[in-house]
Amino acid sequence: MTPEQRLDLWLSEEREVVELLNSGPGVGVARPAQLVGKSGLEVMHAMMNGQLPYAEFARHLTFYAIAAHQGSAVFQGTPQREYLNPMGTIHGGWMTSILDSALGCAVLSSLPPGQVYTTAGLETRYVKALTLDVRRVRAEATVTRIEGRTALAEANLVGPDGTLYAKATTECRLFDMRAPAPAPAVAARPSTSATS
Repeated sequence: MTPEQRLDLWLSEEREVVELLNSGPGVGVARPAQLVGKSGLEVMHAMMNGQLPYAEFARHLTFYAIAAHQGSAVFQGTPQREYLNPMGTIHGGWMTSILDSALGCAVLSSLPPGQVYTTAGLETRYVKALTLDVRRVRAEATVTRIEGRTALAEANLVGPDGTLYAKATTECRLFDMRAPAPAPAVAARPSTSATS
């Protein structure tokens, strides 16, 4: 497949995902009750299919989850002028953000129902400057190890021609999700009928 054909495929997959995201609740945060009984992979698929809200942060930074499988996730992003650093290349913070999102979601996709994660450490290595000439990049993340309450994952940020722009590793802490609080009881109000 040529880089142009790969880019066309990526753009097509992105359009499908964005259409699904926009058909659902949009950006926001899922309520704990919406997550109960779902594995991390089920949560990822529900977000990508527009059944659960997705992170507003991702929309602002123009990247989206494109694929999620057990222990892996792929995010796709669009380098934009507002992400340029003073030297005219894409800011490392944007590159790290898309890598961090893919890494975290790769870890999430490997978790059973009732378990969640938080990032404990993140390291990014920049390999090549990313410019506006690159229309899309993908952060491809894979879990490398889960042991006890710790998960490790690695990711690469690549262009459609296979160029490696950055790579990152993460260490995540795993913990049990708190059960959603029961809905508060509503006390019956006394009748307020009018008397003459």
